[in-house]
Amino acid sequence: MATRYPVALLGALSFAATASANNEPLNVVATIGMIADVAQEVGGECVSVNAMMGPGVDPHLYQASANDVTTLRDAEQILYSGYSLEGQLGEVLENFSERTPTLAVAPASIDPGDLITAQDIYGIDPHLWMDVSLWAQTLPTLRTTFSEARPDCADAIEANTERYQAQLLALHEWVKESIASIPEEQRILVTAHDAFSYFGRAYDIEVEGVQGISTETETGIADIRSMADIVVERSVPAVFIESTINPRTVQAVMDAAEQRGHDVEIGGELYSDAMGDAGTLDGTYMGMIYRNTQHIVEALGGSLAPLPAELNDWASKWEIAQHIR
Repeated sequence: MATRYPVALLGALSFAATASANNEPLNVVATIGMIADVAQEVGGECVSVNAMMGPGVDPHLYQASANDVTTLRDAEQILYSGYSLEGQLGEVLENFSERTPTLAVAPASIDPGDLITAQDIYGIDPHLWMDVSLWAQTLPTLRTTFSEARPDCADAIEANTERYQAQLLALHEWVKESIASIPEEQRILVTAHDAFSYFGRAYDIEVEGVQGISTETETGIADIRSMADIVVERSVPAVFIESTINPRTVQAVMDAAEQRGHDVEIGGELYSDAMGDAGTLDGTYMGMIYRNTQHIVEALGGSLAPLPAELNDWASKWEIAQHIR
């Protein structure tokens, strides 16, 4: 059973004590889209989830605006990832936890034994959603939290959780099979910053980030040269930019590699700390993982596996034409 951390536990207990008996959707504010989308899938019509940070927003550097403070003040429940992902927003969230049920979702859900230690100020790598099987561990926590707030919705929330859990676990296996199709010598993922360690561990692909885990760290000339060495020595065919980070560091690596006689392409734009536009496939958690996997596999010489039958309804909804088993 996952260890519950004090802040998260206090938030959950406070939430249960103040649970509303009305039938209005629970007003939930989540910091990042990866939490907001999963929370909406679990809660369904019984919750209304608003994400503070939209497409292209870097949570490491995010600062709360006056509108954000108003949004947080009106919330019945605040969800955030934790492990210092939200950076400078942490103090604001701590202040709101004294008046509004506030839950650090990752520490409340993920077994500490599954965490990756970060070699910087973080202590723990916060990018847990990159491993779908890990991020699926947040579902029981959200199910319990929402069911306590809206008891009349408990059965519907349970059904939502079971359905979505099956989809996430099927997606996890699909990613693993698709990444395995990349030739072993080309199975290396070079990105703008070190946000893909959980992805690499879960799906057996080497990961190299130009920047550290936090985008607050500076990238120096030595970092560029070191990454260019790897790209040239390993004959890496493609490197990847990220939607929340200026592509200049990746371009600098490409330029350095080219000066040494190795041409490398941009394999695509990956979603790391934020999802895509709302209302699109890329603007969902599952879509984010699907699109990242598609870019990585196709750019590094692999082929996408057929989607499992458990994802048939999801694929039909988003008009994904890929073969279903």
